[in-house]
Amino acid sequence: MRMNDALLGALLLGFAGWVWWLTTFFPSFPGQDYGPNLFPRILAAGIGFCALVLLLRGLRQRAPLLVVEGWMAQPRRVVSFLLIPLASLAYILVSDPLGFIPTAFLLLLGLFLWFQARPVVALPVAAGMTLLVHWFFAGLMRVPLPRGVLDSVL
Repeated sequence: MRMNDALLGALLLGFAGWVWWLTTFFPSFPGQDYGPNLFPRILAAGIGFCALVLLLRGLRQRAPLLVVEGWMAQPRRVVSFLLIPLASLAYILVSDPLGFIPTAFLLLLGLFLWFQARPVVALPVAAGMTLLVHWFFAGLMRVPLPRGVLDSVL
């Protein structure tokens, strides 16, 4: 499947606007010029700028908005294409009861194994990346990540 840049740009522009709108509901910190809405707004502005570039480039191409290609007839490739958004959805649904660390580790390990990484490589990389992301967000950035089953340990 090939998507025209104009269609992708329009989708990303809508997403950036939605993220920006959601940040209007974030609380502000008294006495500070910036709050928790700063980082998502920076990302939304960057995504919005890139979306505009894609939109303009796609409109100049005058190509069809969507072209279905041969790989769509191969089930494994379709599943591979859908696995990333499905993993994101699984994280949203499972991370609260299970916790960030087990959820992220299992999702990364499953994705690595699906995309044919060797288990001897997939296991330590999934564990290391899970711990690195947890340290960065929970430790350094002070983002409260779900603890789930590890609540008594963390």
